[in-house]
Amino acid sequence: MSAPPATPVTAEPKKRVNLRTPDVMAAVQAQVENHYRSELVEKIRARGGVISAGGLTVRLAKQFGFCYGVERAIDLAYAARRVFTDKRLFILGEIIHNPEVNEQIRSMGIKNLIGPRREAELDELQADDVVLVPAFGAEVSTIEHIKAKGCQIVDTTCGDVMSVWKRVRQYAAEDATSIIHGKAQHEETKATASRALGKNGPGHYLVVLTLDETDYVCDYIRQGGDRAAFLQKFAGAHSPGFDPDLHLKTVGVANQTTMLRGETEEVQRRIRQAILDRDGPEGVATNFRFFDTICGATQERQDALRDLLELPMDLMLVVGGYNSSNTSHLAEMGAAKLPTYFIRNASRLESAERITHFDLHAGQEITVENWFPTGDCVVGVTAGASCPNHLIEETIKRLFALRGIDCAELI
Repeated sequence: MSAPPATPVTAEPKKRVNLRTPDVMAAVQAQVENHYRSELVEKIRARGGVISAGGLTVRLAKQFGFCYGVERAIDLAYAARRVFTDKRLFILGEIIHNPEVNEQIRSMGIKNLIGPRREAELDELQADDVVLVPAFGAEVSTIEHIKAKGCQIVDTTCGDVMSVWKRVRQYAAEDATSIIHGKAQHEETKATASRALGKNGPGHYLVVLTLDETDYVCDYIRQGGDRAAFLQKFAGAHSPGFDPDLHLKTVGVANQTTMLRGETEEVQRRIRQAILDRDGPEGVATNFRFFDTICGATQERQDALRDLLELPMDLMLVVGGYNSSNTSHLAEMGAAKLPTYFIRNASRLESAERITHFDLHAGQEITVENWFPTGDCVVGVTAGASCPNHLIEETIKRLFALRGIDCAELI
């Protein structure tokens, strides 16, 4: 008789270390403010969000930039570096979707374990290492792997994200498939999908990005269809073993927290209607559920931009990381109303004649000529929840510099 397989050795979990002591956080706050704070932005906000000179007016959205979840994640990363001075520190991908912030984290000696810019491998971890979980969270299997190594975990996952996890776990417990409105390869959605499998793995999920994909799912709910074609269309966006003929009977809608609220609500409405058409009023009460899980900060920034877009302006600048979902949605909103340029930072304002910005449709940076009006001009400025204020300040200063004006003379 062959010997039974060896039982994996699991290290004892580390005791939780309180990083947010008053002395540590006072030092962290000073460091974070030095890196990311903007006195200019604060002064403009105090003046109603408007600054003008030389025929140029810049209007700031009422809400933009770092949200509480992002601030907390950055604070914890800085605190971890300060507390665990003799430890190796690692992070599961980007802490947030902003290249300048991630470069700052890297410069502190915190090495990336996941993604195209990874600097170490998960299997290299040792029991004395410290691993940061980013604001988006991480997949269950990854967390379990790190726990098995015995590492100290510093979890910066946003509370809004964890609220979604609670819902999809509940769906799995009720044998309801989670239909997740989001981007299948986004870190947050992957983390959420792993929770939708349930505690012991029997649950299922399907990720939809667009309303066209939603309609495709709705048609299948109503009348069935080509199972193989369905699975091919959603390859990489559904749970292992997912079968549309079985797992669309009872569904619950969830979302990546940074999606557009109106679009998520439309996904909910269309799927509910499809279940209603198939099962009738009594059936929909049993076979459909949803919860409002859009991030409050994301919604505040979308609402503030919507208000700003009601004012007369000539163009819009959206500042932030190109892989930031909530920032991309702000750029979409702006582009629907007026010329909008999605820029990583002020360096993309190359001259009054030339700008390089991220084209959402092309999925890459492009260069545009004659973008900046020569006469009187009103420019709107906003930024996603992962963009620090100092990058917004640099953008505003660059705008006025293109008109030969020093912002320091205006405040």
